[in-house]
Amino acid sequence: MANFNEVFDRWGGLIWESTLATFQMVTISLLISIIIGLPLGILLVITRPNKSFDNKYLYRTLNIFINVIRSIPFIILLFALLPFTRLVVGTSMGVRGVIVPLVVYTAPYIARLMESALLEVDKGVLEAYEAMGIKTKDIIWHVMVREARPSIILGITIAVIGLIGATAMAGLVGAGGLGDVAYRFGHLRYEPEVMYVTIIILVIIIQVIQTIGNILASRAKKD
Repeated sequence: MANFNEVFDRWGGLIWESTLATFQMVTISLLISIIIGLPLGILLVITRPNKSFDNKYLYRTLNIFINVIRSIPFIILLFALLPFTRLVVGTSMGVRGVIVPLVVYTAPYIARLMESALLEVDKGVLEAYEAMGIKTKDIIWHVMVREARPSIILGITIAVIGLIGATAMAGLVGAGGLGDVAYRFGHLRYEPEVMYVTIIILVIIIQVIQTIGNILASRAKKD
């Protein structure tokens, strides 16, 4: 069995490019998912029964939609969305081809995490601001979101880690990234050393992300 130095000599360039592709997929998908998921999470909170914009029809529709998407394993969702992905971005291959299914998979997940984080905000604090006549939109952005920042940060950290796992599965459709390298070279070409290296890199990346998320959440609690 070849040692890791030999693996990097042979595959170092490919592994580096695949690591960058993984970061690209995660970053783009995460930003779009937050843009979609945060407002959805807020809607889930404010349209609940006895909330500011109580609307049982909108709440139930959003709730069912998010539950349906979250109940579908990513690998199945990936293949089911291939025609839609081609329609939207013109391809189902490479980094661009996997962004659509990653966003569809992650945005509802973030919405649910945001809902959970916002519901943790002390009701007494919200009632105090409402009693002062503060507008609902200001309460949402300047009170609810601010008070829920530690939980939101931890939620996004969890979402990022889930995204990294999803990008690994996306390698099955030639999306690129570390998952693609592990599958094509580590598995199909019987190069187990390549798979071990990609696993080590993924573990390191996830450990770093989780550590950063924990630090940022701790700082947010002190602010």
